[in-house]
Amino acid sequence: MQVGVLQSVQVGTPHHYGRAGANDVMSRPWETSFFRAPSSEPRRLYTTHLEGNVQADTKNHGRLGQAVLLYAAAHYPIWREELGSAEIGPGGFGENFTIDGLSEETACIGDTYAIGEAQIQVSGPRYPCWKIERRWGIAGLTARVAETGRTGWYCRVLREGLIAPGLPVALVERPYPQWTVALTNDFGHSRNDDMEMATALAACPLLNEWWQQLVAQRVLGKR
Repeated sequence: MQVGVLQSVQVGTPHHYGRAGANDVMSRPWETSFFRAPSSEPRRLYTTHLEGNVQADTKNHGRLGQAVLLYAAAHYPIWREELGSAEIGPGGFGENFTIDGLSEETACIGDTYAIGEAQIQVSGPRYPCWKIERRWGIAGLTARVAETGRTGWYCRVLREGLIAPGLPVALVERPYPQWTVALTNDFGHSRNDDMEMATALAACPLLNEWWQQLVAQRVLGKR
């Protein structure tokens, strides 16, 4: 069943940005591959990464459950209006795949999607970090991403293969329709205090281990 379209594909490699000797946080030197550019050519999706994409921060990124980052295309018009920036578009939040037709509200933990030759499986939300606001030079943007739930979500690769922009996204399996990415975000950011539900979510075997631990910590903290 088709649930979306791969609207845009982005890749990036580590580059240095900022000014040497700068005192303000937004201008200090940093290395990142967050500046990802759209690519129209077919690319191979591997178990570990998307062809042409290289992580700068391998300590916090690049695990098998983070092989590819997805973001809802529908979020961009909202961000452009809210932030008054026409520049913000596909790849602007560091995602590899910009998806039309799916969002955190409709994607579920464990969803398996077929795109071209490849199959990917939702492993959990992206937990927003400081690089988002550093990328756009907007203080507080990371917190706004978390608050709005427009975070994006990670997938692991179940089957390697070629993908390309414009291909349909087909739902192959949905084992946990009750665990949406949005609901997972709510528990991870302390917006839901249902202990029984959180305990069950933390035990979901297809949820990224980092998120399992985070949800469990939130539950224990409220107890």
